[in-house]
Amino acid sequence: MFELVEPIGTIAFSEVPNEAFLARGMRNYWDGYFAGRAAPLGLAPAEVVHAVFYNFADGEVARHIPWVWGKITPQEAITVREQGSTTALRQRLGALADDPGLARIADLATRAALSAPTEGRVLYAGLRALAVPEEPVARIWHAATLLREHRGDGHNAVLVAHNIGGTEAHVLLALTLGEKAETFGRTHHLPKAQLAAVIDGLRNRGILDAAGEFTAAGRQTRQRIETLTDELAAPAYEVLSTDELDELIAGLEPIAAAVPAGES
Repeated sequence: MFELVEPIGTIAFSEVPNEAFLARGMRNYWDGYFAGRAAPLGLAPAEVVHAVFYNFADGEVARHIPWVWGKITPQEAITVREQGSTTALRQRLGALADDPGLARIADLATRAALSAPTEGRVLYAGLRALAVPEEPVARIWHAATLLREHRGDGHNAVLVAHNIGGTEAHVLLALTLGEKAETFGRTHHLPKAQLAAVIDGLRNRGILDAAGEFTAAGRQTRQRIETLTDELAAPAYEVLSTDELDELIAGLEPIAAAVPAGES
């Protein structure tokens, strides 16, 4: 489900929504990113948004929050994001966007997305408080976003439980993707000394070896984090029968496949 939900939900970070935010006075991509994604939290200060957006480096959130709220309100940002994301997804789907069967898939996805527990899931709870769109393509995107952020909130909880900091999480992700933290998109811009200190910390804890690669214990830690994240995400789908879940998977597969790799 993660592999199906992720590309649908993250179309919110693609060109069409970005252009819509720029048209509303945002200075750059990241202004729109933070305005749209943080909007369900209302006028929360940067410190709160940073706590929820767990893996951003210190100071990154504060470059955008609260500045964006001087240009756009949270409710306006919610609307811009939904409309831009729906437009982008509809463009990618082509004729599939008008398939009458999408309404059924939207219904199943929405049932799952609204059924998960909210305890400890701050961003998911904020999204749950929003109105559910009527139009099927918009509803599928909204449901995918709910499911994605529900899983993400759980992932953050697991990372905290394993004492993995936000930047550390990005270092481990880079290695998982076969990249180096020094060239990885979410960490390459950090001061070299700061990034080196993070890597040294992981090395001292036995998660990375002298070459900066996973140790056996590090791989076990990473796998345990991923397994627990999946387990915490599973309750969202328990409302569906086995047949309904199979139907949802079959219906989401062509939608997820329509979003090109790298769109998010």
